[in-house]
Amino acid sequence: MSTRNNQLDEVFSDDTYQLTGVAIAKDGRLFSCYPLWPGPHQYSVVEIFPNNRVKPYPDEQWNSWQEGDNGKNKWVCVQAVYVDAENYLWVVDPACPNMEQVYDTSFKLVKFNLATDTIEDVYRFEGILSNKSYINDVRVDTRRRVAYLTNSNEGGIVVVNLETGTSRQVLHHHPSVKHDPSFTLIVDGKEFKKQGQPVHLQSDGIALTPDGEWLYYKPLTDNNLYRIRTDYLRDEAFSDDQREAAVEDLGRVAVTDGMIFDTNGNLYLGDYQNYKLVRLTPAHKLEDVVADERLIWPDSYSISTDDYLYISCSQINKQPDYNEGENKRTTPYAIYRMKLPA
Repeated sequence: MSTRNNQLDEVFSDDTYQLTGVAIAKDGRLFSCYPLWPGPHQYSVVEIFPNNRVKPYPDEQWNSWQEGDNGKNKWVCVQAVYVDAENYLWVVDPACPNMEQVYDTSFKLVKFNLATDTIEDVYRFEGILSNKSYINDVRVDTRRRVAYLTNSNEGGIVVVNLETGTSRQVLHHHPSVKHDPSFTLIVDGKEFKKQGQPVHLQSDGIALTPDGEWLYYKPLTDNNLYRIRTDYLRDEAFSDDQREAAVEDLGRVAVTDGMIFDTNGNLYLGDYQNYKLVRLTPAHKLEDVVADERLIWPDSYSISTDDYLYISCSQINKQPDYNEGENKRTTPYAIYRMKLPA
């Protein structure tokens, strides 16, 4: 494949450390994160500056965790960063190194005030999630004061009441949060496997419509897309059966990691099988946006106030774990941006 599209501008690259997340603040401050997976690791959360310079965020201390440390007030294994409509930065720490087991119930969702670079709140999940969970991505409804996260190891949607600090996991027995067993994931011409076994990861990508009325989500390793009215997630009066009956199956769309809505209600998704970006219009029509050989496992998305879509590429498909121990990566991990199409 030799497609390279001038719609994509590289804004950051890292030749050493594998990044996953991207978040752009209203004033242009840019953040990324690095999970504690196999391979070299330095910082967990960084702020990005010109010329590929980074600074550990919020400081060195939070980025200093080692096995044996208390993980409650340090980053253990950060998966996602997100800036909400009020310009607060949220950091998702599943605290599950190598996706194996949560370290000492250290999983957390941390809210930062970017005006002061101080912590506003920490939401923890002890008693809500098991030590096999992997909280993966987050969307925050600032108007209704609720956050939604996906659990990609086990499958489930975590609903956090930001007023009370209480959390619940819902839909964790529903097929919509599970890999479709009938789907065979082919990446780079071969079945996606780890240690000889097909990789099946559960609910991962998550997106909230601009009005906060619908939550869209999907498993990582198939191409099914689902949505549910957020009323059914927020209101504890609904039974599990009622909530599950409210899930809408939107059919087969694309095999994506993260996804994001723009203000017009277009849903942007990666297509990591085909090194491209697609979008689902408000009428649920699927359109190609851009194909580019540099879109190596487009992972996470963020939209700036001047309507640029930021895209992180984590190159998960090139990891040794998924290539019989061989590192197939040949280019730096990178973050790109492109002007949102009309």
